[in-house]
Amino acid sequence: FTADLDFAVKNSDVCFIAVGTPQKEDGSADLSAVFTVAKSIADSMNEYKVIVNKSTVPVGTCEQIEQTIKENTSYDCDIVSNPEFLKQGAAVQDFLKPDRVILGAKNERALKIMREIYDPFIRTGIPVIEMDIKSAEMTKYACNDFLALKISYMNDIANLCEKIGANIEDVAKGMSYDARIGANFLKAGIGYGGSCFPKDTKALKFQAQKVGYRLRTVEAAVDVNADQKTALFYKASNRMISFEHLKVAVLGLAFKPGTDDLREAPSIDNIALLLKNGADIVAYDPVAMNNFKKKFPKGVVERGTISYTNQIEEALKDANICFIFTEWKEIKKVEPEAIKQLMRTPLVYDGRNIFDPEKMKAAGVEYYSIGR
Repeated sequence: FTADLDFAVKNSDVCFIAVGTPQKEDGSADLSAVFTVAKSIADSMNEYKVIVNKSTVPVGTCEQIEQTIKENTSYDCDIVSNPEFLKQGAAVQDFLKPDRVILGAKNERALKIMREIYDPFIRTGIPVIEMDIKSAEMTKYACNDFLALKISYMNDIANLCEKIGANIEDVAKGMSYDARIGANFLKAGIGYGGSCFPKDTKALKFQAQKVGYRLRTVEAAVDVNADQKTALFYKASNRMISFEHLKVAVLGLAFKPGTDDLREAPSIDNIALLLKNGADIVAYDPVAMNNFKKKFPKGVVERGTISYTNQIEEALKDANICFIFTEWKEIKKVEPEAIKQLMRTPLVYDGRNIFDPEKMKAAGVEYYSIGR
């Protein structure tokens, strides 16, 4: 381990670029960190290197990386695209046991070195798929955007289920047994968040527009997700006369359980709306509260107030309404009878379909979820 980049480059055969590519205001990917690292590698090169890009980048970026390096060194190099497919909260497991490894390269010399690196995976039968660089770059976006499409599609169907009296969970179960569809990413909720799906759908949409093509399916996924994130708030708004000075319990802040990541988390949009409408929020999350306090410090915000607690019971006590934004196991353990006893008005809006509607009804809780 070293913090000396020059030492690291000079003493290695292969250099991996693994930096963030956050979203710009126009939806495009910010590649400044990628090119900064590429130039730093070039400045330190002392012999032939394989430069491997793992960052999620628009198609054609590896060509620009190669150009940047060649402009700043006389040493030879090969560029490889090796996109990562790691989930928040399960990155180590996903790295050790990947579904597949994607390698995009221009020549056999670079591929031979990459096969040597990934030999333990090859020997255990994990597919290592070789292709050209642009196809490898596109594979990352194609995978993430397809999964985002599945989520937005299920949320669209869930909204229709509510209107016609169907149950999205039964529909999803029926769909999951179709081998052409599969069981993953069929769970309805309040939309996707995190570091990948929001920015990758917008980045691919932006790249398509640059070449004069409309990715209508991806555009639809983005639009549905934007509406879905605040669907619970507006559903509650139709039920409530006002949020002014109401105690609102918020359970879950992170975009998914197992992480403190707040990037594109639905809790942010909903809490902003609640505060704007004068709510007094008490928020709970087992790991993400410190990060959330950076966005919404404790105290008066807009027309409302926000405070934080380490106890679910404290958030629920004397609350007029409760919103659930993350399916933490700690929240799942709460009994409907406890919700009824603790809340001043047992009114729950569940964005993750944690609880059984019949059990909540039997306990005397007015309960609303997604697509049920």
